[in-house]
Amino acid sequence: MVGTPQTAAADDDRPDRATEAFLAHRNLLFTVAYEMLGSAADAEDVLQETWLRWAGVELSTVRDRRAYLIRITTRQALIRLRTLSRRRESYVGPWLPEPLLTAPDVAEDIALADSVSMAMLLVLETLAPTERAVFVLREVFDLGYDEIAEAVDKNPAAVRQIAHRARAHVAARRPRRVVSAAETRYALDAFQRAIETGDLQSLLDILAPDVVLLGDGGGVKQAVPRPILGADKVARLLAGGWGKVAGSTSWRPAQVNGHPALIVQLEGEMDTVLAVRVEGGLITGIYAVRNPEKLSHMERETVLSR
Repeated sequence: MVGTPQTAAADDDRPDRATEAFLAHRNLLFTVAYEMLGSAADAEDVLQETWLRWAGVELSTVRDRRAYLIRITTRQALIRLRTLSRRRESYVGPWLPEPLLTAPDVAEDIALADSVSMAMLLVLETLAPTERAVFVLREVFDLGYDEIAEAVDKNPAAVRQIAHRARAHVAARRPRRVVSAAETRYALDAFQRAIETGDLQSLLDILAPDVVLLGDGGGVKQAVPRPILGADKVARLLAGGWGKVAGSTSWRPAQVNGHPALIVQLEGEMDTVLAVRVEGGLITGIYAVRNPEKLSHMERETVLSR
C-alpha cells in the first residue's frame, strides 16, 4: 500500500519510531476496524488512513501510543461506517460480514471470538455508528470512558449513557450463552452429513424450528434474495440446492471468525463459506457467504488481537 510503514524511510529515526509503534499495534487496530465495519477490505483501508495520519504526528507529544492509534482508527472507521451504511442500502440481497480465516489462538480468547462471530457482527450492524464504536471499545477492548470519549468526540458522561444503551440493545439480540467449539462442530458435522446423504429428516433434526438462513451473493452469485425462516423451508431449500450438485461439491472444516465453519468447494473452487449460530444443540442461524469479493481473506489466516 502506498504510504504504509513498509515504505517508510529506513534512515530517518522519526519514521522508524512511528513505524515500530504502528506495527506493534497493527493487529489490534485491524481488529477494532473490522469489528466496527464487518469488512476486512474496508478495515485495511482504514488502517492505511490511520498510518497516514499517524506518520504526521509528533511522537514526543503522545503519552499513550496505543490509545492514540486506537483513537485515529476509530475516527476513520466511523467515517467509513457512515459511508458503508448508505452503500448497503442498495446492496443486492442480504448483506453478511466478510468472513475471515482465523488463527487457532482467536478461538482460545472466548471474548474475542464471540465479538467477531458472524452472529455478533450482525447484531452490531443494528447499532448506530457511534453506539457501535462505544460498544466495541468498551466491551471488547475494555477502554476507559475518558479514552472512548476522545475517540468518538463525546464527553465521558454521554459515552456512559451510549454504552449502557448499546449494551442493553446487544444483550437483547445476542446468543444467550457462549457455545463451545465442540458443540458447534457436532452440529456442523450433522448438518454436513445430512446434506451429503440427502437425508431430509436428519437435516430437520439438527435445525431449530425458528432457524433463519441468510445468503450473500452480492448480486454476483446466486443466493436467497431474502432471509428464509423455519426449519422446513430451510431444509428443503438446502437439500434441493446442494443436493443437485452433490457430486461436484466438497466440504472442508475451517476456523472462521474464531468459530468452526465449513468451506464449500464447487468443482475444486471455493464457492461458499458457511457459518452457523448454535443454541441448545440446534442450528438457529445459517450464514452462507458466496459473494467472491468477500472471500479473499479466506485464502490466508488473519491474526486478530485485543
